[in-house]
Amino acid sequence: MRLLILGGTYFLGKAFLEACDDGKTEITVLNRGNRKVLGNEDGHIREIRADRTNEAALAAVREQFDPNGYDCVVDFCAYAPGDIRRIAELGFPIRQYVFVSTCDVYRRGKGAVLSEDAALEERDFGGEAGAYICGKVALEKELLAVAREKEMHYTSIRPAFIYGPYNYAPREEIFFQWAAKAGQVLFPEDADGSFQMVYVKDLARFLLLCLGNEKAYDEAFNVCGAPIDYQAFLDALDDALGSKLVRVGVPVQTVLEKGIPLPFPLTKAESECYDSAKARTLDAEFTTLAEGLRESYAWFLSRESF
Repeated sequence: MRLLILGGTYFLGKAFLEACDDGKTEITVLNRGNRKVLGNEDGHIREIRADRTNEAALAAVREQFDPNGYDCVVDFCAYAPGDIRRIAELGFPIRQYVFVSTCDVYRRGKGAVLSEDAALEERDFGGEAGAYICGKVALEKELLAVAREKEMHYTSIRPAFIYGPYNYAPREEIFFQWAAKAGQVLFPEDADGSFQMVYVKDLARFLLLCLGNEKAYDEAFNVCGAPIDYQAFLDALDDALGSKLVRVGVPVQTVLEKGIPLPFPLTKAESECYDSAKARTLDAEFTTLAEGLRESYAWFLSRESF
């Protein structure tokens, strides 16, 4: 298989590269070159360095791509309209384009469990988060349009909250910091919000299941675990650490007033629920939250400083 990875040096991209680098796959990585490609000390992975958002920069490296094209393109870093089209129009054939999107593309506030055929969000909520959602929604539409024009298959991957080693988002690490430094964590005692998570290694493995898989052609997949709340999350964290952390109860109102950085939805009104049954039709497997947090905490502690 000839595989082109867009990104590949950041969080999920790292986990995926580790999973797919089996010695049988011809791997090319396109990114800006700001970070090292892990495991490529011997140069067996082809690296192309360019800013994908810059047409002139892409044109300058066009000849470095395989003219025979790629069986799969896996795109970890498309965020704004034009990001997919710019790659598809470089001139080489693509059999399947796998786009890492997000569950946030769905229209909010429906109060229902959202499957892959649910309506996409059309509103702009403003700010950085709003721009992120608008960009991903636009790219979902762009993916379908480009796939029709270029006669390539597409697969859209829509994960919920991703956690695990190399996570750059301030999610589980907030609790790891509290646990390691104080042996206690803040707990929003009256929160009624819920959320869904997926372990980064499970998501990487699911991406592998999609590559060249006719069952994944021209489909979208929600990838996430069952809904949980803060109490269930902290119970799993206790299991992961092998000891019960002291929970310091804080009212949601205090959390909001003081800007305490709790990373998941606090209220039912801001919570959404996603159906991941379709992903399981590809034999997706999910690590238990406790085990995923155990591995993630071990990685956290292994770093030189935190």
